[in-house]
Amino acid sequence: MPRIEPSTVAASYARAVLNATPDGAAGEAAPGAWASPLARLPFTEVRALWDTVIGTRGGDPYAGLRIGDAIAPGSLHVLGHVVLTSASLAEAVEAAVRYHPLVSQAGTVTAHRGGGTTLIRYRPTVDPATMHPQQVEAIVAGMVRAARWIAGDGWAPRSASFTHTRTGSAEPYARILGCPVAFDAPENAITVANRDLDRPRAPHGPELGALHRAYADRLLRELSASVTLAERVRRWLDHAPLDGAGPADAGRDVHLSPRTLRRALQEEGTSWRALLDDARHRRTRRLLETTDLPLDRIAPLVGLSGAAALVRAFSRWEGVTPGAYRGRTSGAAGCGRAASRAPDRRPGPGPG
Repeated sequence: MPRIEPSTVAASYARAVLNATPDGAAGEAAPGAWASPLARLPFTEVRALWDTVIGTRGGDPYAGLRIGDAIAPGSLHVLGHVVLTSASLAEAVEAAVRYHPLVSQAGTVTAHRGGGTTLIRYRPTVDPATMHPQQVEAIVAGMVRAARWIAGDGWAPRSASFTHTRTGSAEPYARILGCPVAFDAPENAITVANRDLDRPRAPHGPELGALHRAYADRLLRELSASVTLAERVRRWLDHAPLDGAGPADAGRDVHLSPRTLRRALQEEGTSWRALLDDARHRRTRRLLETTDLPLDRIAPLVGLSGAAALVRAFSRWEGVTPGAYRGRTSGAAGCGRAASRAPDRRPGPGPG
């Protein structure tokens, strides 16, 4: 099966995960390519890194908490520097929402402000079943740590929550996050008092912050200009067998469940059904133009039930029947071939 390019994670964050291991020396084993501040890694590679960090014998239930609490500004590349130069926690939260894709495309950060508190939420964009709970805990603990760069080490959110079940003791969560923590909750989130968010911070370095934000905006534009999920699926469908292809097949290599894939495509303004229909159209046209296969042979190759279904679909796509389209295109091709075979009747050079 063809592959779809997966979500990516900043190599600087992956290196931070290694550096936060108990002996602190695992980062020395990172591949040389990770040293580039702009390098990005596929989510599958970062997941394998977490497999190693957590361990296979029962796992380390607190690895995510420990790693998130050890995150340094440089680990988040330019986002860390934007946070450090923010005028308030509210401004830092706005930066996290906007620039989180620079750290990881495997999840999104959103903020929802209420009357007295704000809910800062993290949602995986990959299939949650492919992400260790410790990875989510590292993100949430990292948000708390980043807030403390501004508010001080004694600061804590009002509460925190995770969608997964707690597997270890409750004590490390209360100690590191400094607040009540709920599990099996609807969201991975922290709740922050609005008065904490809005408290001005001085000094905060507005000129340097503006420079960091301009750089972050440029990187974000470059990242956003990369291939969309819809385009990746479109390329996958160009080479996939269409007689049984489904969203589960397309999403398998990017660790997206069918439901998550459908939702992500909807957010990009399209759908699995529309992309599949477009792929059938393109392939039918190509087969009509390049082969003499009868319609009852073409139909199963494009995932349709028979010649009648193919005629109906193609008439909707092109406004003409497959036979008329084939006659038109083969006639044009025939003229081209005839022209190429015609003798050159141009007069030769005259006597010199």
